[in-house]
Order: sequence, then structure tokens, then C-alpha cells
Amino acid sequence: MGDPPEAFMSQRSSFLLAAALAGGLVGVCMFQGGAAAFARQPATAEAPAAEAGGGLKVPPLPAGTPAELLAFVEGLRQPTVRPKSREEMMSYMKDVATVTVQAADKILAQVQPADATAVQAAKLKLESLMMLGRLGDEKAAADMAAYAKTLAASPNAELAAEAQRMMVVADAQQMFATGDLKAGPALIERAAALLAANPDDAETAGLAMQLSGAFENLPGGEELAAASMQAFGPLFAKSTNPQIKQMGESFAGTLRRLSLIGKPMEIKGTLLDGTPFNQASVAGKVVLVDFWATWCGPCVAEIPNMIEQYEKYHAKGFEIVGVSLDEDRDALAQFVTEKKLPWPVLFEKPEGEGWRHPLATFYGITGIPQLILIGRDGNVITLNARGEKLGEKLAELFKDAG
Repeated sequence: MGDPPEAFMSQRSSFLLAAALAGGLVGVCMFQGGAAAFARQPATAEAPAAEAGGGLKVPPLPAGTPAELLAFVEGLRQPTVRPKSREEMMSYMKDVATVTVQAADKILAQVQPADATAVQAAKLKLESLMMLGRLGDEKAAADMAAYAKTLAASPNAELAAEAQRMMVVADAQQMFATGDLKAGPALIERAAALLAANPDDAETAGLAMQLSGAFENLPGGEELAAASMQAFGPLFAKSTNPQIKQMGESFAGTLRRLSLIGKPMEIKGTLLDGTPFNQASVAGKVVLVDFWATWCGPCVAEIPNMIEQYEKYHAKGFEIVGVSLDEDRDALAQFVTEKKLPWPVLFEKPEGEGWRHPLATFYGITGIPQLILIGRDGNVITLNARGEKLGEKLAELFKDAG
């Protein structure tokens, strides 16, 4: 992922769904609050701060009414200081989740099951048990699965849907941990059924989006990613929620990208100097198309390897075309000059909010760096030519070159 934003705890269960599905996916800057990205949340006056001489600390659970306990948990989720290290962050998250489960149990013991506060507490308990499971607490993971099953048939539709989502996430997490994707089609079917029941549910739509993204980023998961998009896309289109509809539109681009293997890839756009890019200028060459941005740490980390391969194979017919998802043309131009990037870079003013370069939208790019390698015949060889893979592919392609 890219660098975490200012705050590191999210108030929404979608954060937990993303974190659980993301698993070990690292080194990718995600779009649309993607997998395991921490949401920007303002800190509150009641949030805990670092103790004198120490780091973030979670105080013991106090006595109080359900409303007071919910306010206490809310404060814990919005600390006023940043953690000093990843270890401190993870420890704090674990302690927050543990105390939140305790608070939820206290609340549930004081209110009626149909009460809105009970629904909120039950959701908090589910989310926190899920978080503890992701942090290695096997008992919490088992407790979450058991608790979710008891809530899946709840008369409260919101709570039942939350429980069923968590069950999908738990099963997906187990599948991704083993690397055995046989259960993938069944998971897609379950998520699609939830979405069909309520196409306007942003939480379920987010789960569907994250599930598709997780498949796409796993070795051998491309077919399942395409299958999930084919299943979810029409359901997104039925939604009256414009954000969910937009997700469906992005799926069309992603499916277009996933189908590129063995087929030509259209590259069009404007160069940094304002002139149109002519794809004919790279015809007959091996071309690496790099979707990237200067603000993306993993993208910048790829540059030395790309320069090394460029210097090694450029004279033999290797070219790189960068597609920048930056928003500031001047800052991008300065970066290109300082880093002495020798290849053409395309830049367009984003189409709306965020990094919506027309070519990135056309190919449904949701995570960068995305490095697509095209052969001399103009057909795409691989959608993932990062790191050592790039050198291996180029060595194979140019093995007979003088």
C-alpha cells in the first residue's frame, strides 16, 4: 500500500472487510479506499493520547450506560496522536478491539435485542472479533464465525446482512490463506446473493468490490476476478446509489484489462510536453506500460529496476511508456527531470475526483503500480511485470537478440 494517511483507525466495517480480504497484499497503492487502506478520520477531543513517557495506551473499560460505552469506544478509534511504529499501531489496534468486545458484551446485557443500540453493539462485536482474528487470535476468529452464524438469521435485516458479510469474509480469508481457490465460485455466489437482496447497500457493494480486487491480485485468480465482475457488475447497475453504479462502470474497464492477455492494447494520451502520444512510435518493440504516480511509494520503488532493464534492453527494442496518475503537471515534470526518466510519460488532467486518467479509467486501474508488458507483435504478454518478473520476461524475449 501507499503510506497511511493521518489517522489509522476507521469507524466503518468496510475497513475491516478490506483489511481481512487484503491479507498479505502489499506494495500496491489502492484507489477508492482499496484493500487495507486506512481511512482519514478526524480526531476527537475525547480520544486517548500518548501517556507521558510512553506510547498509545488503551485505558480499562469504564462503567457506564450503553451510550457512554459507545462514546468511549468511539474515542478509542480516533486517537489524537500517531503511533511511533507499526508494532505500536498493531498493539493498539488489538487492545482497542479487545476492549470493544468487552464494551459490546456489556451493552448487549443491558438492552433489548431489537433496540438500535443492541444492533450497533452487535456490529461492533463482529467487527472487533474479525480484527482480532486478523491479528492472529484464533479463538477470536472462531468466536466471530460462531457469533455471525447466530446473527445471520436475525429479524433485523441490517444486522443479518452484516453477519452474512462477515461470514463471507471469514471464509474468503481462510481460502486466501491456504491459496486454494476452489471455494471462489461459491463465495462469489454468496456475495452476489447478498447484493441482489439489496443493490443499494454500500457495505455489501464494498465487500463485492474488495473480493474482486483480492482475486485479481492473487496468482491464478484472474479468472475468478473476471467471474466476480461479471456477477457483480449487473447488480451494481441496478443500484440507485450513484457510487455503487460507478463501481459497476469501473468493472467494465477492469474486465477489458483482464481480457488483454494475447490481445492488442490501445495506448493513447498526451505527453508531458502537450503533444499527442503516437503508438506507432513503439510498433514492433517490446513495450512496458507503467501506470504509476509520484506519490505512490511502491511505484517509485520500481523505478530503479525499470531504469536498469531499460538501459540493458532499450537498444535491442525495449520501450517504456509511463501513464501518470498524478494531478500536478509541474510536480510530475520536476520529478521526471530529477530522476532522469528516459521514457515518454503520459499525463492528463484527471476526469473528476482522484486519479482518473482516461487510460486508467478505460482499463479499470484500481491499484498501482500496474505494469503491463506488450510483445513485439503488439499483443499483451502479462498484466504483472513487476520486480524480478520484468527482468525474467525481458531476458526470455531478448535471448536471441545480438
